[in-house]
This record gives sequence, structure tokens and C-alpha cells, in this order.
Amino acid sequence: MKDWHCVVTGATSGIGKEIAQGLAAAGARLALVCRSRAKGERTAAELTASWPGTDVRVFLADIAALDDVRSAAREIRSHWDRVDVLVNNAGTHELRPSVSPDGFDRVIATNHLGPFLLTRLLLEPLRRGAPSRIVTVASEAHRSVLRLDPYSFAEPRRYGPIGSWHVYARSKLLNVLTTQEAARRWGRYGIAAHALCPGLVSTGLARNIPLAPRLLALAEHTPLVHSPAQGARPALRLAGDPRFARHGGGFHSWMPGARLLPPAPLRFHPSLQRAVWERSEELVGLCGTGAPGDPRDPDPREVTGHE
Repeated sequence: MKDWHCVVTGATSGIGKEIAQGLAAAGARLALVCRSRAKGERTAAELTASWPGTDVRVFLADIAALDDVRSAAREIRSHWDRVDVLVNNAGTHELRPSVSPDGFDRVIATNHLGPFLLTRLLLEPLRRGAPSRIVTVASEAHRSVLRLDPYSFAEPRRYGPIGSWHVYARSKLLNVLTTQEAARRWGRYGIAAHALCPGLVSTGLARNIPLAPRLLALAEHTPLVHSPAQGARPALRLAGDPRFARHGGGFHSWMPGARLLPPAPLRFHPSLQRAVWERSEELVGLCGTGAPGDPRDPDPREVTGHE
């Protein structure tokens, strides 16, 4: 991966930080998208200390704020003419509802709409980097979603801790569906899109759940829970292994026992994938406008997808 141009969101802690470390170790140039300048600069300093000569740039954005995402994408395009790998890692799980700056449920905005917009706005650099890859950290939680309204999935609603799990799971299903749609639409450009579940990982994602961080840290010493470094390995494999360079659209799970489970039925509805994609474009303000340098997407039925 020497001199590959790699964008990583949520790169200042947990899996994202370990992904950045792995990419730096492989010789990649890094664009870290993060909310805190202090944390971003500290992470960049750690990377260059571990891997002297690494080209690391920090771009500020709250992924839940669409204007921030537009600004970060614009800055990345101004610095790089190509992107070889985009890792959509930033995510959240909030126990109580809150609203994003654009009026959406914050969990949906952070986990789906923000990453979706960033991916769309980086399409042209990804095309120039082909064969390039989009790697999105999803979750086995998507299996629990039995119904999805493609038109109202981002609307803020009241919910408690139990309901928060359903919203989180919905956001992860949206990740999987748009990954499959991206593979169909953009495979002809040499862009492979992958979604993954890294397994149960001891990270800050569980910081809002009482006792969860402590319990996960203790369970790191068992086969059931991964450390952040272990959790980063699947994303690094999808980003760098030549076997994943051409055929996208799959959901790859590193959850123990996941292969014994039947696939989530909602994953395999092309009409739902397309409806979610088009509704997401409307919500982030891209419908009918196209991203800068972004040609009109082909009809997904014209492109063969891969599961």
C-alpha cells in the first residue's frame, strides 16, 4: 500500500485509530477525518512517531453535520486528486435520542447520512484511484431489523435505551444496503465497496451504556471480545488484500458463529437498496444535483453486483 491515499473517519480512537496505524505501517498516505483538532493532531503525531515519514493530514468534521462533511470532502479533494481507500469507521450509539444539526436523528446522521455524503462527494477521487475500495464498518446488529421504511428512516423519534438498539441496528442495515447499491452502481468504475462487522470490540462505542466499557475491557481476554487492534484487522484486510479489489457488495462478518446464521432477508431486496440510496441522496441534498465532478449514476440494473 506504499503511497496509497487513504481516508479514515473516526481515526482518533478505537478501531479507527488502529486502522490508521495499520495503513501507516503499510506505507499509505493518510487523511484523518475527526471532530477534535487536538485529538487529530495528537493521533497524527503518534503515527509519524511510529512510522517516520508518514504523510498524515487532519480534516475536521462532525460526521453528523452535513456542512462539516461537505467542507472536509472539499478540502480532501483540494489536497488529493485521487483516493485509493475510504474507510467509513466513525459511528455512535446513543441511549437517548438527539437531533443532528440538519434535523435528523443523530445516530442515523452519524452512522449513515454523514458517511453516505462523504462517500458520494469523494466519488471522483475514488474513480481516479481505481481499483479503489470503500470499506464501511457495519454490524451484525443489522440482522435484527425486520422492517424498514425507506422514506422515514432518519426522522427523529422518542426512544429509550431499548429503542436505541433498534435505531443503531437500523443505521447498520442502511450501511449494508448502500454498500450493495454502491457496488452495483460503481463497480464498472473499478470501485469495490465492502461492509463488515468486526465482531464485538472493546471500544468507546459502548461508553454510554452503564458498565459496558469496563465489562468489555475485562472480556478482551476471552475469544468473544476483540481488542481494538484485533477489531481493525478485518477492515485492513478488506482495504489492502488484492482479493477484495474487484468484487464488492458483500457483508463480511468476524463475529464468532455468524456464518451459522441465515442472511438477513432485507439485505437481498434490490428495490429497497435503490430506494434507500435515492432517499439518502434527497436527505443530504444531492438528488438531481450530482456531486462535484460526479457523473450521473448509471441505473443499478445495468451493472452486475456481487454478493
